[in-house]
Amino acid sequence: MITRRGFCRGVVAGGVGMALAKQSRPTDAAEFPKGRYVDVHTHLGQTWNHTEPLSAEGLLNWMDQNDIAQSVVLPLASPESSAYPITTDFVLEATKPHRDRLIPFCSVDPRTSYTGGLKGLTDMLRKYVDAGARGFGEHKPGVHVDDPRNMTIYAACGELGLPVLFHLDQLRNLDEPGLPGLQRALKEHPNTNFIGHGPGWWASISGDITAADLARYPDGKVQPGGAIDTLMEKYLNLYGDLSAGSGAQAISRDPEFGPQFLIRRADRLMFGTDYLSPGQEVPQLELFRSLDLPADVQAAVFRDNARKLLGLS
Repeated sequence: MITRRGFCRGVVAGGVGMALAKQSRPTDAAEFPKGRYVDVHTHLGQTWNHTEPLSAEGLLNWMDQNDIAQSVVLPLASPESSAYPITTDFVLEATKPHRDRLIPFCSVDPRTSYTGGLKGLTDMLRKYVDAGARGFGEHKPGVHVDDPRNMTIYAACGELGLPVLFHLDQLRNLDEPGLPGLQRALKEHPNTNFIGHGPGWWASISGDITAADLARYPDGKVQPGGAIDTLMEKYLNLYGDLSAGSGAQAISRDPEFGPQFLIRRADRLMFGTDYLSPGQEVPQLELFRSLDLPADVQAAVFRDNARKLLGLS
């Protein structure tokens, strides 16, 4: 476990200011529900056949216990994404009485049958936007990340201002070491914001990964040349979701690299848990409560980046 004493020593304060230079002032906490965090990754209902269902009330109680002001609730539309489908309509209905704290996203599998091309898909998604959806995802289909059907989704989300929270591994949104498919999506859709998540995404924090690493949680020191840093440097429409075991492992695996990465990319990293079942262990809570991060980095990563990206601030 990374200690408070050892995590951020030796990082100059000037780096923090550079990382946050493009970000607006931190949001006024009085405008929002009380809590230190905005969680960009949760689910309601029953996600897996081995997990218990989570209700909106159960999620809210857990948030209260863990200092979480607001949570994004993600549907799971693709057959590869979960044992049970979690539809957008279910998410919109379950969150409707609690929209001050539970923020719904929408999702459509790229293989869905629809007519009208890009306009037809955009009109489909606009129905969800009108009902309160603030983003698209969890996008978790069993096709390549730059599959033409995915690219149409990215284009529609760009037109509607919906950030795309995608899961990447060897089964969903497939890519190769170095993430060339993701780079193509970023380059061709500069008006669409992408939020990276999952084993394949977070393994790419290091420059020495193999194709097999895209399906697991690599450990040990992070090697230079990781695709995440490279792509975030080049594409300002790329963000990172720190949720799940993959996100916690990526930050904690190298105590020297981890703090520098958090500070360097503090303008586009966002706290998340992937909480989906009552009693679930969440490594982010212990990890981030133990870190001695600068106050402005905490504010940005823990809540303000998400609120800004989702248009809540």
